[in-house]
Amino acid sequence: MPARPLSDESLQLIAAVREALAHRDDVEERPLFGWFCFFVDGKLCLGVKNEELLVRLAPADHDRVAEKPGVRELDSRGGMSGYFCVEPTAFATRHQWQEWVDAALAWNPSAKASPRRKKTATNNKATPAKKAATSKKRHSIFESDP
Repeated sequence: MPARPLSDESLQLIAAVREALAHRDDVEERPLFGWFCFFVDGKLCLGVKNEELLVRLAPADHDRVAEKPGVRELDSRGGMSGYFCVEPTAFATRHQWQEWVDAALAWNPSAKASPRRKKTATNNKATPAKKAATSKKRHSIFESDP
């Protein structure tokens, strides 16, 4: 089944995450459960789905982070402690954005990597990362930018 095209909002957010991680040489991009994910040092760090940002933070901070406005748990049943969906209102300023990125990168060295599944004969198609169209005028994801 072919992948759905990404919305303009998703492409803008993906470009912003790429820019935030551009200083690193250990970033891998790949789709995962409907999210466009960024793995740092082989571990899930950030992701994008529609207008939401997925962040992986320390499970010890789960309850504190879950109470922030514009933030919801990835799994409402509590099965994925430390994984959060962040709505655009919670990263509307550059300062808020940088706090989320910095927090995810700070937790990453301590995070546990999940082993990659071995490809089977029926699942051997590699999915290349989709790049944002560079010919379009890029709009900022922040409220204060034009």
